[in-house]
Formats: sequence, structure tokens, C-alpha cells
Amino acid sequence: MPVPWEALIPFGLLTSMFAAAGTLLNVSKRAQNQGKPVRYHIDSWDEMMMDRDRRLTGHIRGQSSNPAPPEGFETSSAWYTEATS
Repeated sequence: MPVPWEALIPFGLLTSMFAAAGTLLNVSKRAQNQGKPVRYHIDSWDEMMMDRDRRLTGHIRGQSSNPAPPEGFETSSAWYTEATS
């Protein structure tokens, strides 16, 4: 059975476009996360730690090795209150 050689050019273009789109999406997501992989299955503990990291460093993926908190960290607490009726 003959191979339709003229169909290989569009197939190659389509495959390379999917590969380029996937690579650019991965690069974009890693750039938004400071070069770290994307987080999946985030629970409430992770959200709380991400909020703490954001308050410490200004970015949810940033971490600080400085033992002293920055100025104003004590007053930017994220304690959520619930309404009691």
C-alpha cells in the first residue's frame, strides 16, 4: 500500500505546533512560579502556608531564610473571623 507522502508535511506542522504550544505553556507557568513546578492538590494547609509566604516575601512561591519577620508582618495576620448569630 502506498504512503501518502504529501500528508506528512501537514502532519509534521500540526505535531510541531502542538509541541510548541505545550512547551510555551509549561515555560509560562514555570515563569509565574519563579521557576518551580506548578502545585496540584492544594489543601487548606498549603493555602495557609502560601498566604504566609506571600505576606513574608510578596510572592506565594517565595520563601525566606531570614528568622526575623519583615516590618508590619505582625499586623498583617490572616485570621479569618466567622459571624455568629
